Amino acid sequence: MAGHSKWANIQHRKGRQDAARSKLFSKLSKEITVAAKMGDPDPEKNPRLRLAVREAKASSMPKDNIERAIKKSVAGEGDEYEEIRYEGYGPGGVAIIVEALTDNRNRTASNVRSTFSKNGGNLGETGSVGFMFDRVGQIVYPVSAGDVDAVMEAALEAGADDVESSEEEHIIYTAMEDLSEVSTALEGSLGDAASAKLIWKPQNTNPVDEDQGRTLMKLLDALEDDDDVQSVTANFEMSDEVMAKLAE
Repeated sequence: MAGHSKWANIQHRKGRQDAARSKLFSKLSKEITVAAKMGDPDPEKNPRLRLAVREAKASSMPKDNIERAIKKSVAGEGDEYEEIRYEGYGPGGVAIIVEALTDNRNRTASNVRSTFSKNGGNLGETGSVGFMFDRVGQIVYPVSAGDVDAVMEAALEAGADDVESSEEEHIIYTAMEDLSEVSTALEGSLGDAASAKLIWKPQNTNPVDEDQGRTLMKLLDALEDDDDVQSVTANFEMSDEVMAKLAE
């Protein structure tokens, strides 16, 4: 019986991972299609599309899926999506930015507002928390890409602004408008990045305790689970002890 229970748990977990993977691919496909529609369908001539394709490849999205998303834009297929940013506060006064691509502004706004209110948050006006973040490019490499000095040197030569290295990864920051150029230059010296995209970087972080953190995680998970939501950023920090408890 115990063995059956363990197998069931493994299957359930695998099912959740597969569902998350499918949802991620769907969001990546949407970004690729929108990027291709807004510019040239050739990634080499379209910086936004080039970054979207690079992000999809880094997430192990099949080549066929990527090509299909680009072809949809060329053929004029698919829905017309609108880019919308939502801003608000979560438990503990944590500032949150939600970016969405939607074909129905009213549906998305209603869902995002409801998700905030059901999970201890408050949706604010556009600009209510945006001033607490900087819009920058972020390029992530695994530690295997090189030691701290080598990555720092390569980043500076490529025109990056800053590098943060840890035991798990190297995070390289660039000016928003330089992301595509810097990431392309780094490919020559460090190889393919694990990720390259525009992010909202918090200027300061807001510490949360276990209770606030538990509610906050539910809010962020619910927002990310929305099909219209492309990214969710929050300016919180959590101790390793609290993170370990929430992961149990």
